[in-house]
Amino acid sequence: MMFKKLTTAAIVTLGLATGATAKEVGPIENIDFSFDGPFGTYDQLQLQRGLQVYTEVCSACHGLKYVPLRTLGDTGGPQLPEDQVRAYAKRFDIVDPETGDTRPGKPTDKFPASALAGAPDLSLMAKARAGFSGPMGLGINQFLKGIGGAEHIVAILDSYTGKEKTEYGATLYENTAFPGGWIAMAPPLAGEDVTFADGAPNDLKSESKDVAAFLMWTAEPKLSNRKEVGLLGIGFLGLLSVLLYLVNKRIWAPAKRKAKQAAK
Repeated sequence: MMFKKLTTAAIVTLGLATGATAKEVGPIENIDFSFDGPFGTYDQLQLQRGLQVYTEVCSACHGLKYVPLRTLGDTGGPQLPEDQVRAYAKRFDIVDPETGDTRPGKPTDKFPASALAGAPDLSLMAKARAGFSGPMGLGINQFLKGIGGAEHIVAILDSYTGKEKTEYGATLYENTAFPGGWIAMAPPLAGEDVTFADGAPNDLKSESKDVAAFLMWTAEPKLSNRKEVGLLGIGFLGLLSVLLYLVNKRIWAPAKRKAKQAAK
């Protein structure tokens, strides 16, 4: 009887825990980003817009300490002209590790780290916020939709309900896409926060997508190159398989003929 009660209690507890976990994060919408799928590549203009959103809004609190400024001019990324990369780098005050003095940034420097204590660095955020898990060990969703980190970022930026509460002197904001439903970060975007030079839409959803794509690039700057190498490898293995099949057939052909003649 005691064992039955303990088993029942464990099942109920597990059910409640599972239900709570399921309600922690709202559904992550699959967004058709240009870099999704085995043949996807980054949209240069979208990355430039995302860089603008990060610079004018996000950089006030968050850094990108793992991203070299010079990569803004790399092929496959925002691909800014060299003079623009130099001008952009000068926006930041960099502490020279050799002299300890502050100087204007150079393309060889990295983005500054987070400006506020407790504000996470965004360099790897798109990889940390995986939105699609798929069947255990198979990665089917990842192959079809990508890892989902960019979608998760869009969901967080777009899922504030407007409700607030105070706990232990800290203000929390309700966000249906954040684990637990409450987040310490105030809504960073409201829509029409920036004006894009190419005339692209600047509503909340569009800004969220652009900055999420940019953060995906900061986490995976060589994504397109890796896909090219992967496809080349698959093609090579396919050709090798055909050659091995033909060689195998050629080697065993005499033995098969002898076997047929013996059978007659």
